[in-house]
Amino acid sequence: MENGQSLRLGVIGSSEGNGHPYSWAAIFNGYDAAAMASCPFPVIPAYLARQSFPADAIPGARVTCVWTQDRAEAEHIARASLIPTVVERYQDMVGQVDAVLLARDDAENHLEMSRPFLDAGLPVYIDKPVALTLRTLEALFALQQRPGQIFSCSALKYAREFELTEAVRRELGTIRSVAAVSPKSWEKYGAHIVDPVLRMFSLSGKDCRVGAKRVGATTEVAVEWENFSATFANLGPAAGDIRITLVGEKGSKEMVFKDSFAAFKRTLEIFVEGVRTGNEMIAKTDMISFVSILERGAL
Repeated sequence: MENGQSLRLGVIGSSEGNGHPYSWAAIFNGYDAAAMASCPFPVIPAYLARQSFPADAIPGARVTCVWTQDRAEAEHIARASLIPTVVERYQDMVGQVDAVLLARDDAENHLEMSRPFLDAGLPVYIDKPVALTLRTLEALFALQQRPGQIFSCSALKYAREFELTEAVRRELGTIRSVAAVSPKSWEKYGAHIVDPVLRMFSLSGKDCRVGAKRVGATTEVAVEWENFSATFANLGPAAGDIRITLVGEKGSKEMVFKDSFAAFKRTLEIFVEGVRTGNEMIAKTDMISFVSILERGAL
């Protein structure tokens, strides 16, 4: 892809409780305020309204195609997020786009829905979780035509709120443990707390012990490395912020996620950079580490 050429992206949705097709497309295209006002996820028009478009859009790429299993829903996403083409089948995007945003978090469908695009050599951003088992993840990797064709992580991996700065390290001293909390299920939202912690401390999902238990609607997963431990709790339907508490030899610090737009934008920018350069922007080992912990923590 030549640097001066605008990338054409396709977006695929949707899955229950997931508004990413609206928000991800708007981060590239801008949006129609009147149509977006009736988006079924009120948080999306709320945080989009705090931005300034086109200045805050990602330059050099546009979402040009959309598909969902409900034609009326796809047409509403297209109006709200200024997408010119609604395709009849998601496979029809092949030949019309340079890369695909598979913006569904129902991991059981990721393998089949990404297959035609991986077979065609197109880069695919697969929403978290990329897979629920290592076996399925390896089946996805087997479809790649080149390393790095699959890109998947929680956008919170790149959230500014979860950056472990040198100043925080000095403030806390040696950090030996973390406790992280998120709403919703371990299978769908565990990524939002596991991925950032793995990145913060350069941890592998292989050389660790994983134990899990369920307490009411809460899933608690304890992970232990040689010199580090993490406790991850997903609270089911209970409302609340996504939080990571660092515990160091000098004290503790709570990090609270707030800025969805910034996290989504940064992650999409990283994906687009990989599409342009052909570089592997998310290491295969990172995805293996996450899915290994996700699978062993499942109940």
